[in-house]
Amino acid sequence: MEVKTNPIQVADKLFAVIELLAAKGAMGLMDLSSELELNKTTAHRLLNSLVYMGYVFQEPSTHKYRLSFKICGLSNQILNNIDIARVVRPYLRELVNLTGETVHLVQLDGMNAVYIDKIESTNNSIRLVSQLGKQLPLYCSGVGKALLADMPLEKVARIWNDSEIVSLTPHTIVDFSELESELKKISKSGYAIDNEENEEGIRCVAASLGTKGSESEYAFSLSAPVYRMDDKRMAEIAKHILETKEKIMINIY
Repeated sequence: MEVKTNPIQVADKLFAVIELLAAKGAMGLMDLSSELELNKTTAHRLLNSLVYMGYVFQEPSTHKYRLSFKICGLSNQILNNIDIARVVRPYLRELVNLTGETVHLVQLDGMNAVYIDKIESTNNSIRLVSQLGKQLPLYCSGVGKALLADMPLEKVARIWNDSEIVSLTPHTIVDFSELESELKKISKSGYAIDNEENEEGIRCVAASLGTKGSESEYAFSLSAPVYRMDDKRMAEIAKHILETKEKIMINIY
């Protein structure tokens, strides 16, 4: 059933306040009432209602109003109740059909990424050995680096220091400054590359499912033997990865 007008008009105003504070940050009463074209009394009443419910608080020093983290708590609860693998799978299946290669979905788990879904292509005779539940170190995997690129550098440094840094292949990054440089490139391009860093003979392109400036729990990657993943193909795959991420973020988040 499509509802064309809000049957509870005050809800329009309450959520207008919430959306404005989310977009602008802390605001004074006068600025908020002017922006929403509400009289001061109405705006003050709406703010007091949101303060009472815990969604807004008033800064003691500036007397400006801002959103509390209760909104974030709601969004986390929503995401926790979503079967992310089931929801994302159609988009990853489309990527597999388009490229003919295997795609993985991972979830962040401390200092590792854990496989939570795998969609294997039936077009190629060589299959990748990867199992659901398997853990990958963040520092040497495409999905791991994609997740790290969303994090503040101090958090990345803590994870690095707490990890056992092992050169799994001759290509594994074992120097923190090199990893830092790599993460800057990932933040700029939007995707990460595993250039035989976790397993010799396998290259992959990955992206997190986070928005710019926010951390993500999930990432996905496309992997294939190196002989099918020269630099030209990697560039093509990267384009498809970014397009898939955009579809997921628009339609899911």
